[in-house]
Amino acid sequence: MARFEMLEAGFGTMGATAQADILFELGMMYATGRDCETDVVTAHKWFNIAAIKGSTRAAELRSELSASMTKGEIAHALREARDWMTTH
Repeated sequence: MARFEMLEAGFGTMGATAQADILFELGMMYATGRDCETDVVTAHKWFNIAAIKGSTRAAELRSELSASMTKGEIAHALREARDWMTTH
């Protein structure tokens, strides 16, 4: 069995950054309707999760998106994000 050591200090956090980028891209996909129907609730959900994972750009876009959403839509998006975070 092969064995290697991770000597670079930032190596352990690389996965979190990559995950935030992927989640941000999911938000962009739903916000713009790229390869799917535009869905602001789902876009908000993914931007919210990406922001929690450290994406400042996702937090900015989530805020911009919220300005055009109803309180009910925002509440629904927050519930979906919480449910996703609980199961993943």
